[in-house]
Amino acid sequence: MAQLDKQSVAVVIGAGDATGSAIAKRFARGGYAIVATRRNVDALQPLRDEIEAEGGVVHTLGCDARKEDAMVGLFELIERDIGPIEVVIFNIGANVMFSITDTSARVYQKVWEMAAFAGFLAGREAAKVMLPRNKGTIIFTGATASLRGGSGFSAFASAKFALRALAQSMARELGPQGIHVAHSIIDGAIDTAFIKDNFPDKYATKAQAGILDPEHIAEQYWQIHRQPRDCWTHEFDLRPWQETF
Repeated sequence: MAQLDKQSVAVVIGAGDATGSAIAKRFARGGYAIVATRRNVDALQPLRDEIEAEGGVVHTLGCDARKEDAMVGLFELIERDIGPIEVVIFNIGANVMFSITDTSARVYQKVWEMAAFAGFLAGREAAKVMLPRNKGTIIFTGATASLRGGSGFSAFASAKFALRALAQSMARELGPQGIHVAHSIIDGAIDTAFIKDNFPDKYATKAQAGILDPEHIAEQYWQIHRQPRDCWTHEFDLRPWQETF
């Protein structure tokens, strides 16, 4: 099948059970073939089942986004066997909390690899396949830590700062060539198993507590992708009404 006859692809790197899966499902409903990745491919089976049950097209692949060879191979495989990549969402979290004296070199490096270096690899490989077509959307998921460091978050904030700088640089370089690069600031607790297990009182009243719904986050990502090129957003922040900032 010729490349032009294949369904356009949206790649979600870090398709976790909450935000990443919601983004994948939203883009599948929008008509994209989905490629969802995480290190443990078996964990993607529920997402695959949901998208296929709704009639969508989804490919689930195991990939360690910190490994250059793995990322190069991932993008080559998608372009060769699945279809042209039009959207890339980098959604790896890597949120950890340690005091500065308890932050080991291994922890700091691993967090940087997951949240910053892997983002660079994803962005670079996305740019390589999008530039010849002069179109595409790349969205990096950021956090409150992308804007300010907090006590106990030296590793996480450092990595998220780096990811934000990467997104800014890529936006300035690639925007004039037709590629929309955006960076989100997710400022608040997200409806995840972690929040449910660790904050049961808050979770029991999540509608009033201001816990972000992953499907609502996903809808904003979709709208960013759909923006006309004369009115692009680069950075957008998503937070519940009661979150202080």
